[in-house]
Amino acid sequence: MRSEIHQNDVGTRFLITIKEDDVAVDISSATVINVYFKRPDGSLLPRLGSFYTDGTDGKIVYDVDPGDLNEAGYYKLQARVSIVTGTFYTSIYTFQAHCNLEV
Repeated sequence: MRSEIHQNDVGTRFLITIKEDDVAVDISSATVINVYFKRPDGSLLPRLGSFYTDGTDGKIVYDVDPGDLNEAGYYKLQARVSIVTGTFYTSIYTFQAHCNLEV
């Protein structure tokens, strides 16, 4: 059975790769790593991401905290990383937080 993301999940890991022209960007010098969630109600939830390894692979992670996925419905996610040579944004991804039998 495939895993689903659910309303009020905690600890779900989002693994995001920063790319330019389909090539991972070395973000090891990043001064800012942000992950933004747009909730189903339209509110924006900014969070701090972290390196997955050392940043040379362009990968960052964010582990969901309590209250982040407080609504069932469709969310959008985008990451932003600032390094010496510029600021990089990922594509915007959409995912669904499914409802639970009880909340």
